[in-house]
Parts: sequence; structure tokens; C-alpha cells
Amino acid sequence: MTAEIHELRPGSGGPSHLPDEASDAAADAAGHLLELQQADGHIVYELEADSTIPSEYILLNHFLGDPEPEIEARLVAHIRSLQNEGHGGWPLFYGGGFNISASVKAYYALKMVGDDPALPHMVRAREAILAHGGAETSNVFTRYCLALFGQVPWDAVPVMPTELMLMPKWFPVNMWKFAYWSRVVIAPLLILAALKPVAKNPNQTDCQELFVTPPSQITHWLINPTGSRWGEFFLILDRFLRPIEKHVFPRLRWRNQAISKAVEFITERLNGEDGLGAIFPAIANSVMAFDALGLSHDSKEFSTARTAIRNLLIETSDKSEGRSYYCQPCVSPIWDTSLAGHALLEAGVEPDDERLIAACDWLAENQITEVKGDYSVNAPDLAPGGWAFQYRNDHYPDVDDTAVVGALLHRVNPTRYAKEISRAAVWVEGMQSSNGGWGAFDIDNNASVLNSIPFADHGALLDPPTVDVTARCLSFLAQLGYPQSHQVMRHGIEFIEQEQEPDGSWYGRWGTNYVYGTWSALTALNACGVDMSEPFVRRAVDWLKVHQREDGGWGEDGATYWQERRYECKASTPSQTAWAVLALMAAGEVEDPAVSSGIRHLVDAPREDGKWQEPWYTAVGFPRVFYLRYHGYSAYFPTWALGRYGRLMKSNSREVQWGL
Repeated sequence: MTAEIHELRPGSGGPSHLPDEASDAAADAAGHLLELQQADGHIVYELEADSTIPSEYILLNHFLGDPEPEIEARLVAHIRSLQNEGHGGWPLFYGGGFNISASVKAYYALKMVGDDPALPHMVRAREAILAHGGAETSNVFTRYCLALFGQVPWDAVPVMPTELMLMPKWFPVNMWKFAYWSRVVIAPLLILAALKPVAKNPNQTDCQELFVTPPSQITHWLINPTGSRWGEFFLILDRFLRPIEKHVFPRLRWRNQAISKAVEFITERLNGEDGLGAIFPAIANSVMAFDALGLSHDSKEFSTARTAIRNLLIETSDKSEGRSYYCQPCVSPIWDTSLAGHALLEAGVEPDDERLIAACDWLAENQITEVKGDYSVNAPDLAPGGWAFQYRNDHYPDVDDTAVVGALLHRVNPTRYAKEISRAAVWVEGMQSSNGGWGAFDIDNNASVLNSIPFADHGALLDPPTVDVTARCLSFLAQLGYPQSHQVMRHGIEFIEQEQEPDGSWYGRWGTNYVYGTWSALTALNACGVDMSEPFVRRAVDWLKVHQREDGGWGEDGATYWQERRYECKASTPSQTAWAVLALMAAGEVEDPAVSSGIRHLVDAPREDGKWQEPWYTAVGFPRVFYLRYHGYSAYFPTWALGRYGRLMKSNSREVQWGL
């Protein structure tokens, strides 16, 4: 199809034509979406984070003493492009405020590759960092990086004894109480903290100019991340453990056992060229741990892990940057393929279309059926049956992905995929936590006291049940015919009701933010057969209508994860507008003016090659710490909303019949 940018005037076309316009726009976008389908049937879009990941890619190379000049030259072009003209530093998301940790890593990476500190962009960055308290105020993960490069003493980071690997499940602090992403990041980090290697740093680049106070003169590095009494207790414990970690633990036989246990944990989960946990921080830490342990760079373990890192590089699609690279935090093929499949169905692609069947066949082939992952620590008898988020990540199937994939397979052909659907349903049901909700990867991963340890200053150590993941599970099971009276369903619905915010919305853990959470909850409640005239449902509907913008769209900024900024919005976005419209339609508001205004906004919004223009980050890795821009969100969610609206307005029924 010829690339074409649509820039329609707001309000063009009368209301009677809107369903046709919506259907036409959905069909056009669906055609472009299908052009991206790979030969084996799957669809994958770019997954972008902030400047931190490309900065860390460069720092990793220089830790190893193995720079890649051509790649790094393109990475720094991307990093420079993300520097904010206003505050001079680097934000966590598009249009965001200054972030000290991202800025310190970006500045150090640029200097390491050769940017002169006297250059204007470096001067502005340095002044911003110093004005915000200096590199000494950066987060724990940044200070670990600086410690590896000898820029701060190891006293700048919390004590994390490698012996943590030996702690049994009943011990108050053990690896199995952490979230999956924490486990795979921490295991290699414990090796690094024990061995304290020094980066090769071939250019001997330092960043001492970023500190307000010279690191050697700083006596208090750690903070109480929650301000709680537990936080104070853990600070005292850290002071108690510090001399023991320095002088006692290294001499005990436990230390070698603990390091061996960490290596065993890592190697069992290396995951081939998809890497440990299939996420950048864990893979990077495993590469550095292998180097610190003295593994040859030609060894299978090291070279495979290094390849996994390089596989995350991608050439930017932003034409304004010229040819540059960035490094993705991970890849999202299962998520993209399954969500795109739902959008295609709504846009009018028939379930028996060979392209849709190819996508579903690919998904079916990637169901995890052999490996009992880490979830089995809490559910040893639960048979595998989930899907990961990435191409391969067998130890860490994702409940959210599994529910979305299962629902798609059921919509397309419940007979052809009966075995996969059944396995998924059993696995999802078995992953329910005791409070009725579902976490993304684990059961009852909610030891909130651990968020008070100094290491947890990022506030994302755990994977407790959330409304958005719970909603997807309920939607999937309801679509399969689980009645509202079923214990699993009843318990899940109660969890969603209990988690509703006082203003009627729901918090969005994995998408930004209350619009995402409210969309998730309302679609699930509708799928479960909840009476959509219930007062708590109407409060949610009213909240969405109140927060519709003058242009007919909806938007929420990444800053809404700070309570004092929870209603902040800079612009309407296509993906968030689509969520709001889908939520209202699920609540029975198909013919409401709020829905038609939202659809009009999507029809008129500029798009190119089937994608709506959306530079905003509308997803989250860790709230307030790490944000994500799924490039596919502005393709398949608006397509989904427009297609559904067109179909419902042309049918005799206004009821949304599917789980999602």
C-alpha cells in the first residue's frame, strides 16, 4: 500500500456517516498491519524505553573493554536526540521532567564515546545534574554501575550478600519473594557485588564532575525508600551487615557455595539467544558476571549472552534522527501478535482468514508446555500452559499474555486450538492469588515489607496482583463460559471492586494509567455478566466522561503515577482514546456522544502507514521509574476501537460480546 498521511479536519463528515468512516479507517489500518506480518505468521513492533538502555549498552561494552565504535556512534545519536531542550537532562518518557539517574548514565555514556564535556549539550546536562543534587542522588542501580567503574565506593550501594542465594523459602528475605524481573537481575548482581570487579574502561573515562560532593567525602549514601519504620530497620541492618560483608562473609565456605548457586540459577535460565529473563538488565548483568568470573569471551555461555544483548538493537524508525540505533529493553512478539489479532477481527478480518490462522498457529506453537517455570515454587503441581511476552522465556510465562492469547485462539477457532485453550485456562486459574487477583508472573508475590529495603528504592521489587492483569484473566475465562458464580470469577470480581479508586477509576499498573486500568476493569466486568447499571460501574463511566478532552480524545501523562499529579495530561493520544472508547462501549455507552466524539477524534487524527502518530509513552515497566513506548499501540488499539464501533453501530445489538 502507498504510504499516505491522513490529516482530516475535525468534525468532517456527519454523525450518520461516522460508523462507515470508522469501519473504513479500521480496514485501512488493518491492511497496513497485515503488511507487517512475518513469514511465520507473527507480528512484532519496536519496544522503546528511555535513554537508559542505550546508555547502559555503551557502558557494558566499556566495562568489558570491547567497544563497538560504529554501533556506539549511532546509539549516541539517539541518546542526544532524547535530551530535553528545556531542563537540559534526560526524562523517563516523552515530554517528561528531568530524571537524575537517566541523565547521569546518558552523560557518562556520551563522554565515554568521546563527546567533549565542553560541548554545549554536555554543559547543559552537567549543570542540570548538579542543580538536581548531583550523581550522588541517583538511584541504587545507577550507583552500582558507577561502583563498577570506580566512580563511587562500594559503600554507595546497599549490602546484598551473595548468601541470599542460599536462603530457604521460609526465610523472611529470599529470592523467591522477589518478582521475576528482580530475581534475574539480582542473581548476577550478587556475583558482581561479591567479586567487585573493576571495569576495563579502555578510555579511562570518569564522571567526577557530576558530583556536588566528592564521593570519597560522602558518608551517607542510602535512603529509607518508603519512609516507614521497616525502612529504618533495614538501614540499621545494612550498617550492621556492612563490616561482616567486607571482612567475614568472603572468608566463609558459604561464599563460594552462594556464588555457585547464583551461577547455577543463571545458567539454568540463560534462555539461549533470548537471554536471561529475556530482558536487557538481567542479560547485561549476566554478561558482566561471566566476565568477572573469568569466563572466556569465546565460551558458549558468554558469547550467547552477548548475542542476546546485540539482538535487542534496532534501527530507529524516527526519520528525524537519521540513521541511529537504540537498544530495546526486550521484545514483544507474543503481545503484539495477540493484540493485533484481536484488532484484525474487530476490523472485519474473518476468523478463517489464512493470515489470521497463520498468526494463531504461530502463537499455538509458542505455548510453553514442557518447562515448569519459577511460578512452580508456589504451585508445584500446576502444569505449564502459558505464553511468555518475548520469543522465548520459558521459565517466565506471563499471565497477561496468556489470557490475551487464549481469548484470541478461542475467538478464531475454539476447535482447532482446543488443547492450547484448555491448557491456558487451567494455568491461568491456577495462578490466581489468595486475594482473588492475579500478578503478571507469580502467585502471592506481595511481601510489601521488602519494598522498604535500601535496594528497593525503585519501588518495583515485587509483582503483586493488579487490576489490569486480573481483568484480562477474568475476560478470558468468562469468554470460555465460566459463570459469574464460579469461585474463581467471584473472587476476581470482588478484587476488582475492592481496588476501585474513590473517584471511580482503576489504577493501571502496566499501561498509563487510570484510563488503562478503567478500560481493563470495565471490559472484564461486562464479560463476566456484571450488571453495568451497578453504581460502582456508573462511577467509572462518569469518570471517563469527565476526563474526556475538548478535542474528543483522552490522554494521561506518565507523571500521573505521582499521586499529586494524577490528573496531568499534555495531549490526547490514539491508544488512550481507544481504551476509553472501548471501555465506554463495554459499559453499554455505544451511542453516547462521548463515544462518537472519541471515534471522531480517532478518525481525524493524523496517521501514516496505518499507524496513528503517537510519540507519547502510554505503557509502564515500573511506575515512576521505567516507562515504555509500544510502537504497536498506536496501530492496533485505534484499529480495534474503530472496528468495534463500526460493527456495533451497524448491527441490531449494541452489546460487546467478547471478553476483551
